[in-house]
Amino acid sequence: MSKTKKTVTVKQTRSAIRRPKDQGQTLLGLGLNKIGRVRVLEDTPSIRGMINKVSHLVEVIETK
Repeated sequence: MSKTKKTVTVKQTRSAIRRPKDQGQTLLGLGLNKIGRVRVLEDTPSIRGMINKVSHLVEVIETK
């Protein structure tokens, strides 16, 4: 039986310049480093926590 994993699409909308260093590192951990980059990530609690930390810099697009 294969389960379909939920994913979440994250797009960087703002720059990490003039932000605390940990927020820039969180963006790198999500695979984002330039405005306009989009990543499809597995929807896990750790990813959700990272997104929550930089929610003012990214846009979240929920997928099924």
